[in-house]
Amino acid sequence: MTQQRALEILKTGANVFLTGEPGAGKTHTINEYLRYLRARKVDAAVTASTGIAATHINGMTIHSWSGVGIRPSLSKYEVEEIAGREYVAKRIARAKVLVIDEVSMLGAYMLDMVDAITKAVKRNNKPFGGLQIIFVGDFFQLPPVNRGQEKIAFAYDSPAWAAAKPVACYLTEQHRQDDDAFLFVLGAIRKNSFNDDHVAHIEGRRVARGTVPDTVPRLFSHNADVDATNEAILAKLPGDSKTFTMVTRGPAAMVAALQKGCLSPQFLKLKKGAVVMFTKNNPQEHFVNGTLGTVKDFTGRGGLPVIKTRDGRRIEPEPMDWIIEENGKDRARISQLPLRLAWAMTVHKSQGVSLDEAVMDLSDVFEFGQGYVALSRVKRLTGLYMLGWNERAFQVHPEVFERDTAFRAGSAEADAFFAGMDSANLKELHANFIASVGGKKIPDGEKEDGSADGMEERPIDKLRKESPQAFRRWTDDEEKKLKDLFKRDAGIPELAKLLGRKEGGIRARLEKLGLIDPLYPHHAQLNKK
Repeated sequence: MTQQRALEILKTGANVFLTGEPGAGKTHTINEYLRYLRARKVDAAVTASTGIAATHINGMTIHSWSGVGIRPSLSKYEVEEIAGREYVAKRIARAKVLVIDEVSMLGAYMLDMVDAITKAVKRNNKPFGGLQIIFVGDFFQLPPVNRGQEKIAFAYDSPAWAAAKPVACYLTEQHRQDDDAFLFVLGAIRKNSFNDDHVAHIEGRRVARGTVPDTVPRLFSHNADVDATNEAILAKLPGDSKTFTMVTRGPAAMVAALQKGCLSPQFLKLKKGAVVMFTKNNPQEHFVNGTLGTVKDFTGRGGLPVIKTRDGRRIEPEPMDWIIEENGKDRARISQLPLRLAWAMTVHKSQGVSLDEAVMDLSDVFEFGQGYVALSRVKRLTGLYMLGWNERAFQVHPEVFERDTAFRAGSAEADAFFAGMDSANLKELHANFIASVGGKKIPDGEKEDGSADGMEERPIDKLRKESPQAFRRWTDDEEKKLKDLFKRDAGIPELAKLLGRKEGGIRARLEKLGLIDPLYPHHAQLNKK
């Protein structure tokens, strides 16, 4: 199914399970739908199964949003007590749509509790209190934590899932990997048909320890390996390290929960030359969770680090907050620089991150899907450096494989049904859903920003009027100066000021000169040659 078809189905108000391989565009599709809802003043709650996953979508955990917390079960009394909390009731009452991302890591018991709470708040016995429920994720990826049960209870095992009857929308486009050989390997894992032919591709990427540059991120199964690697490489750098200590406030248990979901460590040790990854989204400063860079200096405000990102920007990050709210007030808060050392990370913490290259040691993989998550972080086979693996690394849960076949079949049926629907009927379904949830109607011929179709100036004409410098020819002297300044670590904003050009023009010229990689404009790699 294409992203466009999935959007058409989402807009009808149907409950949906949005799935597909890593890189198929699940997050992009959800963001497009959320933009559509915001334009029509429809409140959507955006949540995820874990704190780490929540940071990828600028949302909160489903545990926090629903008020359930870390409970393993709820009595009828507890359901009413939670539903009676003012801040929970207001949050749920105003929501018309509920998104749960990384649903593969959510246990069936948790979904049933969220269903009970939403029904109690909405005073509506329909599944999830009548909310449009959108499950997003891929069950081939990391499963829920097994709380001592003999059998893992996936979210789709939940009675609440069955009652919601979500339409499966299985995205089949690929926007991360564009390497046929690598897609051949990843596809075989998903089909449970991994054999010697696929092993040969992985074997071709085997490397010896110590032969890959330290600048390439490493993925491990266990935290101990991550910590040891980061500390060892940091120790190799010259000079003294600077330690930035997390500031905490609130009850110990709540602070501990925040720290567990925070990618930034309690004690962040940095040196000049350290490779780091941003751990939080900040649109104003133009970095997201997963943006990579290098510590260039400690000349930021109060001696904070200055980071040069892979696309040449210089950022001076300041501490950011992670918060737990209760009754509309902050109950716990931690504050730390949104950074972590990025020479190594665990497979669990890499979920949702897209990497150009990575070194992996999958010898200690212990969960179904763990190896698949690690492999699918990388865009091409040439960016994969394998230290070792075990048999479990290329296995998927047999139950998930069987269920995936059903999801694909359901998606094909839905695709065919909506493909055959008259466009006028589909448009009417979209309008009816927006009306049913009290949304704003956008008249025909009017765009979502309120402008009329055909009346606005073409973007290129507007740009030529506002930024004539963007089309000024580059001289040989200007190009030479650009190269020299860039090699001296001048960032794009600084280059724009020095050369009297717009930042977009500077970035485009750097791409043309081969100094940054045009294939990855959002996470461009410096040319190492």
